[in-house]
Amino acid sequence: MKLLDIYAKMKSDLDVLEGQLALSVTSDHALLTEASTHLLKAGGKRIRPVFVLLAGKFGQYRLDVLQRIAVPLELIHMASLVHDDVIDNAETRRGQLTVKSKWDNRIAMYTGDYIYGKALSIVTELNDPLIHQILSKAMVQMCIGEMEQIRDFFNTEQSVRSYLLRIRRKTALLIAVSCQLGAIAAGADRHIANRLYRFGYNVGMAFQIRDDLLDLLGTEKQIGKPPGSDIRQGNITLPVLLALQEDGGREKLLIEINKIRESDGAGDTKRALNIIRKSAGIHTAEAMAARYIDKAIDALRGLPDIPARKNLTDIAHFVAKRNY
Repeated sequence: MKLLDIYAKMKSDLDVLEGQLALSVTSDHALLTEASTHLLKAGGKRIRPVFVLLAGKFGQYRLDVLQRIAVPLELIHMASLVHDDVIDNAETRRGQLTVKSKWDNRIAMYTGDYIYGKALSIVTELNDPLIHQILSKAMVQMCIGEMEQIRDFFNTEQSVRSYLLRIRRKTALLIAVSCQLGAIAAGADRHIANRLYRFGYNVGMAFQIRDDLLDLLGTEKQIGKPPGSDIRQGNITLPVLLALQEDGGREKLLIEINKIRESDGAGDTKRALNIIRKSAGIHTAEAMAARYIDKAIDALRGLPDIPARKNLTDIAHFVAKRNY
């Protein structure tokens, strides 16, 4: 089943979540509401809420309960993007001006903080300390991952292991707990929740690697921002690290990366992108993402054979091949 077909079958519940997302960031402060809903209106894949709902199918499915997991997780993701755009000095996201670009850094930082606060206020409506503990630990790890990324800006000597640990914290954990918490909130057996966590973790790792590949290979129309944005901001991703390991192109690539760094992100990335695209690093990164997808699908084996399991498998395959 195609991704759009899965979303179409879940449309009524996703529409409820969309309404709750908009309602949750609405306040008496007009500017805060406008800034908070700016990214929301730009859309998004809503992959985390979808995972929450599908995981909830393995237990007692109640939308009124699951929305108190799905909405906060999407808000946390959105808040992190608002903050990321300040750190990265990004002008566009999802084809729209970023909050920091439309207003300024100060508005963006407080908007992100506000969205985080709203997320936490919603999840506290669920009287389950385990849910709160899992979510809070994931948020701590996300912050550590962001700090590690800042620390390693333009660090061409970092290891692949460091990169993988960083994306585990920045991206994979929130997707993993989306699957885990959806199952827990629905009262599913603990072994089911654990398997879904493993599924989400491996999908999340593949998701971020594919995201990094798209930044290098995609068009601005596909990815909603200029290609090469990561390297322009100093974020040295997996395909770049792998390309730097090749003797033939290493020195040329280092020269181009240094030019970009010295230009404070305003330099031309075309030469660097050309070197990376011709390297074996692209294919190696694609193979690593595929291995994570295989691990994700393997984690689903042994779970009840219900339509949600097939849907999760189909989404994993979509992540492996996505080009937007």
